[in-house]
Amino acid sequence: MRKAFLKSARESLLKMREQVLADIENDTKNSREGQKDEGMDAYDLASEERDRDISMILSDRDRVKLQSIEEALQRINAGSYGICEECELDIAEDRLKALPFTRLCVICQADQEREARQTRRVDDERGVRRIAVGESEEDAS
Repeated sequence: MRKAFLKSARESLLKMREQVLADIENDTKNSREGQKDEGMDAYDLASEERDRDISMILSDRDRVKLQSIEEALQRINAGSYGICEECELDIAEDRLKALPFTRLCVICQADQEREARQTRRVDDERGVRRIAVGESEEDAS
């Protein structure tokens, strides 16, 4: 891969990392400063709880994204950046520009998504019920 492209990818990943870290810090700060329960009725409390759940899910996504960025930076340092982990062919530069932390080429990503859809379909046919975050098995019944 061209050195200029790798330098650009590293800079892009570092900027993304800074942004994700800032987002995580803001979310943490906002959750600490959460509203007090005084004067809130049951609907307000339920709404606030839902908002906290959504915020937690989003911060989990940020952590996963941060991990992906860190791993991409490690691949740049190791010289394996831009190589598909499935087929070991080069990942297109346009794809890397759009998703600088991607691990798969377009074809392997499509194959993986198709396989995941088929697995979900089989689970649905078997009657497997997925339980949502914050839901217990008793709630799901």
